[in-house]
Amino acid sequence: MKTFSGRVGLLQRVLPAYRLPLFDTLATACEGGLSVFAGEPRLHEAIKTTTQLREAQYTPAHNRHFLGGRFYLCYQSGWLRWLEDWNPDALIVEANPRYLSTPQVVRWMDVRDRPVVGWGLGSPPPSGALAGMRKRSRQRFLKNLDAIVAYSQRGAEEYRALGFPAECVFVAHNAAAPRPTQPPPERPAAFDGAPTVLFVGRLQARKRIDLLLQACASLPEALQPRLVIVGDGPAREEFETLAGEVYPQAHFAGARFGAELERYFAEADLFVLPGTGGLAIQEAMTSGLPVMVAEGDGTQNDLVRPSNGWLLPPNDLGALTIALQNALADPKRLRQMGRESYRIAAEEINLESMVAVFVKVLNLLTQGGEN
Repeated sequence: MKTFSGRVGLLQRVLPAYRLPLFDTLATACEGGLSVFAGEPRLHEAIKTTTQLREAQYTPAHNRHFLGGRFYLCYQSGWLRWLEDWNPDALIVEANPRYLSTPQVVRWMDVRDRPVVGWGLGSPPPSGALAGMRKRSRQRFLKNLDAIVAYSQRGAEEYRALGFPAECVFVAHNAAAPRPTQPPPERPAAFDGAPTVLFVGRLQARKRIDLLLQACASLPEALQPRLVIVGDGPAREEFETLAGEVYPQAHFAGARFGAELERYFAEADLFVLPGTGGLAIQEAMTSGLPVMVAEGDGTQNDLVRPSNGWLLPPNDLGALTIALQNALADPKRLRQMGRESYRIAAEEINLESMVAVFVKVLNLLTQGGEN
């Protein structure tokens, strides 16, 4: 893997546990080291955070939260001491104008002629009475960045549409798992009993486990799968109650990590994410699983293709039910799609590829080229 010779600072509102592998992998590619500055989420956000970085350093921020919903704002105290102590050669920040301290951080770097890279999901066109003002606010914020790294092609297009120079927008496909080093689990050509459908993620209302339970219950009895739901969260009790009413054969496994989680991926036949979000998609692909995912922020469009899965309209029970029926009726096709998922994860979308984009951008900005 190519490296960046300097030290890098990374500014995050919060440090979610699922980002630990990315930041530690990036730290190993920064010869001067990586320091992450991040604070705590609001209590109701149900974000599992961590401070246990193995390769990167961590400095806590004091997050001050203001308002909520589309008017939410956050100010992070302590940034000046962090910057003075760490003294980074380059900085990576979330490309989000809601974080009020970030422009001050950017100015600190700009005075010292050091680059700042923004990264994020994208910037969908705002709507409502204040749409014009919100768009101008985003444009003012983004113009102070030297480059932007988007999670997806759609996100990159949205940043360009705001007027950010096209040649300064890059795509680092969102990933949670490294490039696989072992072949995917062997799966027989035909199902051995009922097929296993797997969900992995935070149990929140927006994950739409209710749709998945209803869809499974609507399938012909011969196709009804063993539904395994891995994860925990504020909506778990609600989902378990619904399962008892409409699909009692669903199994709630709770939160699982590491080797335990790998076992669930290995035993599954199909991964389904009926709601929003989900880095577990790429983890499922690493395990050689076909994937069925509702469209969301655009990251799914790069991961899920007709050759390895199904990209469904959100909140559409009928589309989910039909897709499940078609998938589970053809195990041979599922195996082929699983092999393509593995190829994509091994060759295109993985942590190493994601980090390589950041290293490329950092080198371009500081040296005018790559190492």
